[in-house]
Amino acid sequence: MAGSVAALEVFAPGLQTTIQDSPGRIGLQSRGFFPAGPADDLGFRVANALVGNDPAAAALEITAGRCEFGVVTDTVLAVTGADGAEITCNGRTLPMWQTVLVPAGAVIAIAAVRGPGFRLYLAVAGGIDVPVVIGSRATYTVGGIGGIEGRPLMRGDVVRRFAASARSARRVPQDLRPVLTDTWEIEVMRGPHADDGLLTEEDWEDFLTRRWKVDLSSDRGGVRLNPHRFRWARPSGGVAGGHPSNILDGQFPLGGIAAHGDVLVILGPDGPTSDGFCVIATVVAAGRWKTGQARPGRDVIRFREVSLDEALTLAERVEYATHPEHYDVLPNHHVG
Repeated sequence: MAGSVAALEVFAPGLQTTIQDSPGRIGLQSRGFFPAGPADDLGFRVANALVGNDPAAAALEITAGRCEFGVVTDTVLAVTGADGAEITCNGRTLPMWQTVLVPAGAVIAIAAVRGPGFRLYLAVAGGIDVPVVIGSRATYTVGGIGGIEGRPLMRGDVVRRFAASARSARRVPQDLRPVLTDTWEIEVMRGPHADDGLLTEEDWEDFLTRRWKVDLSSDRGGVRLNPHRFRWARPSGGVAGGHPSNILDGQFPLGGIAAHGDVLVILGPDGPTSDGFCVIATVVAAGRWKTGQARPGRDVIRFREVSLDEALTLAERVEYATHPEHYDVLPNHHVG
């Protein structure tokens, strides 16, 4: 591709490694596209900030680790996200949450993520060069577009990067790094389908006080939670269907918590654009990164209701953490 060079060759792609950008394809739900983009937009944007990229630049989302890449040309990169994944360059430990320079011919190996957390983000200086498809480079596997041929990376793929200017190496201070856990508190706002004609106040109290186990079948389309039988304020969905969670089809919000009968699903970046189920709550923008790091089959979630003002304050804090001027400047680039 004109204006770019080969950066990494995929030796082992892991469970699911995709090319994403942020915020993905916005405003296209009427055409059948959820946005795609990173499941953890905070870790993604911080990785880009560390290498001097625009926060929207394309980077890698690595699910659960177990990847290996060959370095084709000298490349400045940064890795953020889940804890407990040993990352090495030619066998030497590669630090996370800081800028590093890796030389041509090196091999980067990422072990299985032990957690807490579930996904890693690898950004290269200049940003990853893949074609823009319907306004974004993000891989949308449901539609088979974006990234490389609309699919996760495969062995033998070559990841290309744009040219980048020299910048200071930086490290994210400990107090600006997101706190990862296996027991998450996720901030939500009520609705749009939680009025007293649909959900009882006892149901809403259950929703906020229960510990919800993340189901093993969760993925980028949605974080499924353990089943729970709500009381509901009506016996059925009427013309929309037999279950009281059924409504006439409408658009889903990103981060919406849809009640699929007795199963709640937090809608992820590759989720469905619409369906006939109540969305009883919506994860606020500043809390969505947590759903991207919740580990299927192990982690537990509790929800906390917040006001609009609190949601906006949380968003400001997240935004602050993505600006490189708040990071420590290192004397030079490091490899391992």
